[in-house]
Amino acid sequence: MGEATQRYAVVTGANKGIGLEIVRQLASAGIKVVLTARDEKRGLHALESLKASGLSDLVLFHQLDVADAASVASLADFIKSKFGKLDILVNNAGISGVVIEEPDLTSVTILNRGVVSEDVGTKAMTQTYELAEECLKINYYGAKITVESLMPLLQLSDSPRIVNVSSTLGQLESLPNGSWAKGVFSDVDNLTEEKVDEVVKKFLKDFQEGSLESKGWPRFLGAYIVSKVAMNAYTRILAKKYPTFCINSVCPGYVKTDITANTGFLTTEEGAVNPVKLALLPNGSPSGLFYYRSEVASF
Repeated sequence: MGEATQRYAVVTGANKGIGLEIVRQLASAGIKVVLTARDEKRGLHALESLKASGLSDLVLFHQLDVADAASVASLADFIKSKFGKLDILVNNAGISGVVIEEPDLTSVTILNRGVVSEDVGTKAMTQTYELAEECLKINYYGAKITVESLMPLLQLSDSPRIVNVSSTLGQLESLPNGSWAKGVFSDVDNLTEEKVDEVVKKFLKDFQEGSLESKGWPRFLGAYIVSKVAMNAYTRILAKKYPTFCINSVCPGYVKTDITANTGFLTTEEGAVNPVKLALLPNGSPSGLFYYRSEVASF
């Protein structure tokens, strides 16, 4: 493969789980991939693990904390000087926003989109305002900072792809009927980044004041749900703003990883397949969609 046709990718949160598997599958397809992780030691360990697959010449490591603008800017400089452009960005970095206490009950809570009895929910997980704030900072704002910082490099590609790894928990049906936030997100034609930010800020304010339920937010897994609803909305806004790009979000399925306390049904290999498929779509492919695994799903 000549230098001219070499394609370059960045995968965030790639030191384990689905992220690491996305790196492996992209590299196996001949893409040169920058594996990023917040923790340098874990990132380098992950890089080491790919040597066994004979992919080490196609994968590089760069430290990245998506919630830190300076860290994201440093990654952008690295890519600019090393490759001069970027073809694929996979926003995979994400946290659950809760501390899982009982994996089985957490599984029930996930499968019911956070709608469980107070008893089940509080036994399943611990939720704090600090965790919720961090969850939105990484899952939503982090993806946004990363897109904004890498956009000039993606614009130099002749096949720019952005894949936002999301969740079916981020579908609008996870928000209570009649809630203000559901109304904002359902009004697709008038969605703006400002409106999405406003919803996120309001959620955090209501969380801090202990008025989640009375203000129409999910009682459990709320931060994660809101972060993914916001990411899906942002995907649509971006796709409209950059019509020559192919930008989609995808739920990889319910995968056995740390974030699900290993309660999922799918392996990381199976979970990575569809994000990779979207990263490798040919030019002129659909954009601005939400996929559940390989199927187009409703927002």
